[in-house]
Amino acid sequence: MDDAVWDERRLRIATDAAGVALWSWNVDTDKIAMDEHAFELWGVPPRDHITFEELSERIHPSDLDKVRAAFSSTRDLSGAYETDFRILHGDDVRWVSARGRGDDQGIVGRIMFGVFLDVTVRKLAEEEREMIASEMQHRIKNLFSLTSALTGIASRSTETATEMAGDLTRRLAALSAAHDLIHPAFSKQTRAVPLRDLLVVLLKAYSDNGSNSKGVALSAPEVLVGEHSIAALAMIVHELATNAAKYGALSTAEGGLDVSCNEGENELELVWAESGGPPPNAPHGREGFGSKLTARVIKQIGGSITRDWTDDGVIVTLRMSKARLGA
Repeated sequence: MDDAVWDERRLRIATDAAGVALWSWNVDTDKIAMDEHAFELWGVPPRDHITFEELSERIHPSDLDKVRAAFSSTRDLSGAYETDFRILHGDDVRWVSARGRGDDQGIVGRIMFGVFLDVTVRKLAEEEREMIASEMQHRIKNLFSLTSALTGIASRSTETATEMAGDLTRRLAALSAAHDLIHPAFSKQTRAVPLRDLLVVLLKAYSDNGSNSKGVALSAPEVLVGEHSIAALAMIVHELATNAAKYGALSTAEGGLDVSCNEGENELELVWAESGGPPPNAPHGREGFGSKLTARVIKQIGGSITRDWTDDGVIVTLRMSKARLGA
């Protein structure tokens, strides 16, 4: 192979194409030299040298201790090492992978060398896969709980075993229709639907007589939910209904649910008000997966979600961009 092919200019072309940023570390002075791409990746002005302490100001607080420990132990490691961590770049968060060789392998004089890679896309894909797996597990667990909850609802609204079997079958069929809205088959063409029609389908499994149940009151304006927003809104409402049926207002004969909407010029406010159920308890400690899921999904339709716990029940308020909702 012609060594001239791998001269400095051609190597720079190759590293640029691969998105590789270069760094070197003087083990005596702790000064770090970086190339232009590394400074750009970290979002700091280029200069001859920079210190780890200066770079640490950009490291995500949750990852800082991990990176400090990894940085201080690199010389004691044997062979190649790789450390992934988050950095703050303006309002964005980027994932960076720092790679090099430990045990002083490849050291020149008192300087060690390595690379930074922007692995944000890969990390976001991994987080998405983990979220999907967690969502599937969450949904399967919910289905078992919902079956028990719907059985209880059916038993309260029927007098014979035959009536109860028929009622429960209808509720499960309604629940299946709600799931189709959340995760439609690829072969099905989803179209925009009126908001009220969407809510009727999602809440039918918990009603005595569809949308006219005394336990579920519903009012909504003539607003269309676009094909790209149906699944997101359906997932949120389904999660709220699941919680209400498991341990909220829909879990008791005395409980009631009122779903109302207020339409503004640019925003739609949906108020989910439960009453008459078991005494509500505001969650303490770590946020549950269902709450994380709804918080993530509501952002897809340009919205926000807040919860208020009163003596009578929980009140959940969804605020959504009408433009995003209709998309």
